[in-house]
Amino acid sequence: MKLAFIDQDHLAASPVNMRAAKKRRAPIDSLLPLVRARGVLVPLLVRPNGQPDHYEIVAGLRRYDCAQVIAQETGTAEPLPCAILEPGDDAAALEASIMENNHEPPDEVTRCESYTALVREGLSVEQIASRFGLPELMVKRALVLGNLLPRIRDLYRAEKINPETARLLTLASKSQQRDWLALVDDKEASAPAGWQLKAWLFGGTSIATRYALFDLESYDGAIVADLFGDDAYFADKERFWIAQNAAIEARRAAYLEDGWEDVEIVPPESHFAQYEHEHWPKRKGGRVYIAVRDSGEVVFHEGYVTGKEARKLRKGEAVEAGKKPVRPELTSSLQSYVDLHRHAAIRAELIGQPMVAMRLMVAHAIAHSPLWRVDPYPVASRNEAIKASIAASPATAVFEARRADILTLLGLDPEDRQIVAGYPYSRDNAAIFARLLVLDDAQVFAILATVMAETLEAGSVFGEAVGTQIGVDMAKWWKADDALFELIRDREVMLAIVGEVAGNKIVLANAKEKAKTLKTIVRNHLDGAEGRRQVEGWVPRWMRFAPSAYTKRGGVGTVTAHRKLGAYPVAPDVIVPPNPVEPEQPEQVVVPPIAA
Repeated sequence: MKLAFIDQDHLAASPVNMRAAKKRRAPIDSLLPLVRARGVLVPLLVRPNGQPDHYEIVAGLRRYDCAQVIAQETGTAEPLPCAILEPGDDAAALEASIMENNHEPPDEVTRCESYTALVREGLSVEQIASRFGLPELMVKRALVLGNLLPRIRDLYRAEKINPETARLLTLASKSQQRDWLALVDDKEASAPAGWQLKAWLFGGTSIATRYALFDLESYDGAIVADLFGDDAYFADKERFWIAQNAAIEARRAAYLEDGWEDVEIVPPESHFAQYEHEHWPKRKGGRVYIAVRDSGEVVFHEGYVTGKEARKLRKGEAVEAGKKPVRPELTSSLQSYVDLHRHAAIRAELIGQPMVAMRLMVAHAIAHSPLWRVDPYPVASRNEAIKASIAASPATAVFEARRADILTLLGLDPEDRQIVAGYPYSRDNAAIFARLLVLDDAQVFAILATVMAETLEAGSVFGEAVGTQIGVDMAKWWKADDALFELIRDREVMLAIVGEVAGNKIVLANAKEKAKTLKTIVRNHLDGAEGRRQVEGWVPRWMRFAPSAYTKRGGVGTVTAHRKLGAYPVAPDVIVPPNPVEPEQPEQVVVPPIAA
């Protein structure tokens, strides 16, 4: 490479330059004032073009365009400083052009054509990505636009089609692209775009490879990769459905072998309406429905029967598949007449049988009914530390043990996660009610208490009222853990807690310390570590019954709930030192077993 000053009329844009075409030239507005004032200071990168003393510009077209404008303004074309490349090195020239234009990113089509030229010069995708510091996927996305016909690329470059349409057309064959262009030219037709284009390309609903139940590596049909999305698509629907249906049959056979009584395949033209079915255990005849959709997705619904079958099964009637229905003795109107009169008589008698009514209410709470919607409270949190803290709580252990006893008492599986079925699940209403009728009052009340505990909402007014009424002592059930201190982010609150646990002197001595230091002080007092006086049975004010806030700001949900019940005050302005009388060591709570 050598440096020389070359006359402007001996220079022209090189075909390998990304900005060679006039319509692709980068704007010169920001550079022109500098060139006017100081001239072209950075040499242009040029190479011989085959004519004596004539050169083509590989990089530096903006500087050249500025010089041309100034030459027209002044009437004098000054020679430009140039660095001359060796002839024939097309790859080096392309790289120089791309790097030169990185500060003004070219459009996608221009980038595609430049990268394609580098590939023709022998560079791989990995080499192009490495040289320009780009992700390989970005290079592949640029190159895939080369699959488009030149006219479609021109439409995209001229912004006559949007990026989504251009990218979807990269999935089309050349014949499909020509057909699409014919629709563009047809004044009486409309060329599809966006999601309509995808449906047009794939002859209807496109089928993504993520829905395949079979091994894609063994699939011998064509798959079209979408480099601009997360999916690839099956090019041949017929081949896909042959493989997918074989996989569905294999899954059906596996279910039957696993002991399911029946497995029903719901074809795409039908629909599995979950609201028309009820959950039913496998051991009691529940079946599997395999719902197949036009999109290729397959959904497995395990453990269902139809609502009509469920009603028969509750009455102890057999359900035989394929049996011709028998015309009932009562018409629907006559059945309604009978039901309403019997209902009126039951209501009149039931008001005089409160203990039966109580059992009926418990049965309704446990087993879902069309007129009752009782759900267990979902004891869950997205915060893993909170989840672990609740799981390790002795209160959780006691409740789960009692729930297992109750499930056994009701004749249910003690491994179930809940007593109350909750929507949309259901239990056998009649069987639950019959079981409650043979239990004594103490057992039913124990069941009722457990059901209420399982369905009590956290942080509700009812919960606060119950906690206050029965005098819940949180020190028996809870001890400060890491999760609590991680969740406290308020320094003012931490100072108040230090005062509560350690006293005002410690607060004043550490008034300017960070929250982390304050938490350490509280931990040491609770553990009796580092020479601190041990405080046992400490519970934050918000967790007590009744609760209160540490600051005048309040904002404590449980305090708000208590105010609805009886106006509990927030903490006073001053920091109150701890009571010198420390609480007693929490006693272990023993729940008496329920008689069988």
